[in-house]
Amino acid sequence: QVQLVESGGGSVQAGGSLRISCITSGRTMNNNPMAWFRRAPGKERELVAIFAPSDGSTWYANFVKGRCAISRDKAKNALYLQMNSLNPEDTAVYYCAAKSRPDVEWDYWGEGTQVTVSP
Repeated sequence: QVQLVESGGGSVQAGGSLRISCITSGRTMNNNPMAWFRRAPGKERELVAIFAPSDGSTWYANFVKGRCAISRDKAKNALYLQMNSLNPEDTAVYYCAAKSRPDVEWDYWGEGTQVTVSP
């Protein structure tokens, strides 16, 4: 059973930074695509960033491009999202997700970590 556990969320003022983490357990996910999603109050869940282990490539949504960096630490079974220049519109629950295989939808999810950005 794969488990994803996020941490590192919190409250920060606009312009600040946070790094959120996702630790995987149950089986190694070092060769599986992983991503960060977020859901803001009253909005649909949206994809924030993807890490592709096949070549280490990354993808970012336009609304975080240039402000965030997704990374992975294989030794710690961890996925990170460094977020800089945060603004109130970034307030959301951030979720870690993984794919059991590259050709399926995101089928492993964490419980989420709350990020709140005040003006």
